[in-house]
Amino acid sequence: MDFKQNQKINQVTEKTLVVGIDIAKRTHYACFVDDRGRVLQKSFSVYQSNNGFEYLYQRILTEMKESEKTEVIVGIEPTGHYWLNLAYFLEERGISLVMTNPMHVKRSKELDDNLPTKHDRKDALVIARLVKDGRFSYPRILKGMEAELRAGSTFRSKLTEELGAVKNMIIRWLDRYFPEFVQVFPSFGKMAMAALECTPFPSDLHQKHPDEVLSLYRKVEGLKSPKDQKQCALSKSQLALSE
Repeated sequence: MDFKQNQKINQVTEKTLVVGIDIAKRTHYACFVDDRGRVLQKSFSVYQSNNGFEYLYQRILTEMKESEKTEVIVGIEPTGHYWLNLAYFLEERGISLVMTNPMHVKRSKELDDNLPTKHDRKDALVIARLVKDGRFSYPRILKGMEAELRAGSTFRSKLTEELGAVKNMIIRWLDRYFPEFVQVFPSFGKMAMAALECTPFPSDLHQKHPDEVLSLYRKVEGLKSPKDQKQCALSKSQLALSE
């Protein structure tokens, strides 16, 4: 056991109320134990709402008064993003929040009852006892500009991923129905998108004069008048599928 582990264990004293919470989408489960892992309050439900969080907070204050505790530490098993609202709520009230490793929760649960089945009420007690033993880490809760940058970065990554998927889908359909398209338009610029919008198939260009095609492209919003008529003279493919 390293020095950091000892520091974590020393944070839980006889005056510390340990709260274990199993996080879910709509209904969490919380359990209270003391510094030796003895159950002070069996698992109870906490709804993912402001009223539910206030109910949990009042239960914590009541238990601290009845058990003569002066400190409290809350441990959770992180599940997606569902824990963030609770984290901000507890931080505003000065309550320490720590995280347990999901793998540790699974292994510890099997040691207690030799059953690998998952149960939210049981998990809350396992989480609380892991916190009591100092087996937790400290989450970094972002605020202000940092939180906005993280959200923006995540959103940008998602958009980039979706854009790549759409491009791959377009290329797949072009390979089937209009193989010559990428020879004229190596990238998907405004002109290429206008061509796809107005003349998505080789048959749309068959027996059309370049000026006639250009007039179609000029109707696309945000596109400047094409000057290179060679870009509009896409030949009908002999390889393209019609169905």
